[in-house]
Amino acid sequence: MSTTLLQHYEAIEQASEQMLEAARGGDWDRVVKLEGACAMLIAQLKNAAGTHELGQDERQLKSRIMKRILVNDAQIRNLAEPWLEDLDQLMAGKPRVLH
Repeated sequence: MSTTLLQHYEAIEQASEQMLEAARGGDWDRVVKLEGACAMLIAQLKNAAGTHELGQDERQLKSRIMKRILVNDAQIRNLAEPWLEDLDQLMAGKPRVLH
């Protein structure tokens, strides 16, 4: 049963990798869509986590997966900051500044 739980973590990791690829390509619409998919995967994980426990080896694997997800998330945020600043300026009616 814990294999299924790890599969949830792996699916979230894969989605985060796809989000990072989309962010690197400037495809923010795809990033948003994948973010929605991630939210669904996280909800599924929460349901599964309440009924299963991981062994020590599996917890170590989970930890490695979570670290990769966090690294992906940090990289996505770094890529998104200039885009979000431009969006804020557009919403405020300010002229666009080139980066």
